Amino acid sequence: MSSHTTVEGSGSRAARTTPWQWVAVAALSLSTFVVVTSEMLPVGVLTPMAEGLRISAGTVGFSLSITGLVTAVTAPAVPRLVGALDRRVVLAVAMVVLAAGNALTAMAGGFGLVVVSRVVIGVGMGTVWGLSSAVAPRLVAARNATLAVSLTVGGVAAASVIGVPVGTLIGNAFGWRAAFAALSATAVLLAAGLLMALPRLPRPAAPAGNDRAGREPLLRNAPVAAGLVLIVFLVTAHFAAYTYVRPALEERTGSTPGTIALILLVYGVFGLVGNFASGALAARRARATVLGLTVGIATSIALLALFGTIAGVAGVSIALWGLTYGGLSVAGQIWMTQSAPHRAEHVTGLYAGFFTAAIALGAFLGGVVVEAAGITPVLWSAAALASVALVVALFAPGPASRLAPTAADSGSAPAPEALEAV
Repeated sequence: MSSHTTVEGSGSRAARTTPWQWVAVAALSLSTFVVVTSEMLPVGVLTPMAEGLRISAGTVGFSLSITGLVTAVTAPAVPRLVGALDRRVVLAVAMVVLAAGNALTAMAGGFGLVVVSRVVIGVGMGTVWGLSSAVAPRLVAARNATLAVSLTVGGVAAASVIGVPVGTLIGNAFGWRAAFAALSATAVLLAAGLLMALPRLPRPAAPAGNDRAGREPLLRNAPVAAGLVLIVFLVTAHFAAYTYVRPALEERTGSTPGTIALILLVYGVFGLVGNFASGALAARRARATVLGLTVGIATSIALLALFGTIAGVAGVSIALWGLTYGGLSVAGQIWMTQSAPHRAEHVTGLYAGFFTAAIALGAFLGGVVVEAAGITPVLWSAAALASVALVVALFAPGPASRLAPTAADSGSAPAPEALEAV
């Protein structure tokens, strides 16, 4: 495949994936990596960023809420707003927008410009999140669709493995502004890389037929709605605690900046393992996989709250946390795609919107609790929310069947009459 190839839909797909097609998937994965690193870097540089801007750690944490809220609005709207535009060009432009947002953060002299920069980052992030998981299966042969999604979403876990820890190290060595400047430059390079590596990607062809499921608003699809409720509780719980993991480790274990970077690396390595393991499992049993991940997340946060002052136990809980949360994004995405297989772009955008809204809510609630009561109460609050998510996972209706390659691969948009309001 060359950059001049046009991908129309599943009907024209080859039986085997070429090396260049995997290069295209890698470019998409690197884009999600930079997007999520841009979103999450304040976690790794929270303390020096707060000191540099002369604001509290809780206020810096609120900046994740700003990005999450903007992304939550942008992601579901993107499939409709871009219309018939080439998805390759849209993704490249989104990376340029992301670069501008990171550059503004690096130049910020106060919280006002940080707010503006996080809004800009949210627009770029929402666009990439709203399209990437739907685009990924269109880049490869049908039998490789699930792996392509796992690799693309793997950029999320890789951001924890490499992005946030390296950003933390850059921040420790050269200042937190240098970390955001490096992200800005990387995003510009990736914009060019997407234009070179991806084929032309027009709007996906409408599925054959005009069945009731294709016309039904997505929130009336019971497995979709149940999955979104579960994601909201679980992601809110995660980010209420994870946003403040650096001050939590500093306060409860006396960890140094170098130790914290290492702990975040451990979290990320286990997250990367969880991403690929969960992708393979969820393709066959989405509900059982998400249930297992929910148990792991709730348990890890509770362990950190109970025994987080013991360095060894804190390390084990962080590793378990990374392993289980690292698999959530791809497993949840597969749950959504299985629940609405012929509306991939729209259900992906809706999922990304709810996911990032929960990020915003979690960061905000965590900040409120940290400012009012301290670190330990925020851990217990997060554990309680994760327990509610567990109840939802136990009783929620899941997808009816495993993801068939043709469904996962099609990336099909609904027919015009199916474009009803969500």
